[in-house]
Amino acid sequence: MLHTPGVATQSCLSRCTRSDVGGRSVPSRQKGIFLQLGLMLVAALLMPTGRAQTKTLVVIVNPTIGVQHLTRSEVLDIFLGRYRNFPTGASALPIDLEASSVARIRFYSLLAHKNPSDMVSYWARLSFSGKISPPFAVSGAETAIDIVATNPNAIAYVDRSVVDSRVRIAFEISE
Repeated sequence: MLHTPGVATQSCLSRCTRSDVGGRSVPSRQKGIFLQLGLMLVAALLMPTGRAQTKTLVVIVNPTIGVQHLTRSEVLDIFLGRYRNFPTGASALPIDLEASSVARIRFYSLLAHKNPSDMVSYWARLSFSGKISPPFAVSGAETAIDIVATNPNAIAYVDRSVVDSRVRIAFEISE
């Protein structure tokens, strides 16, 4: 019987403990170990890390504005431009993170159930009608915190881990 590398014969399939792959013989047990290691690696890569699981977005305000807590709908109304006032009556200046930031994508996904392209369309419609403009976007959480800390009317969202004592957490976004 002729033997072609990489092709197992019927008789070999039932009795062989080694298979001929690409001209090299690989023990079946060794293949099983490699398969298990490969599956474990894929599972480890797909599994969220402890750090990723603890990331919580919070909405921050300046402590001098007098806002202790905001509801989900109040936060949504301010960031979607429906209202630009805090419940106290003071005007609100919403601060967005840059469009490509993971925090911004999560914020609008969790709160408004909108993806980035939905938000672009939303603001294009409102801006075109002349009703209102989108929140001012900044490059990072540190900049957002600095603006909120120095401007009593500013409101922003950031990861909880970067919040400092200069600002107050008014709302926590849970997944």
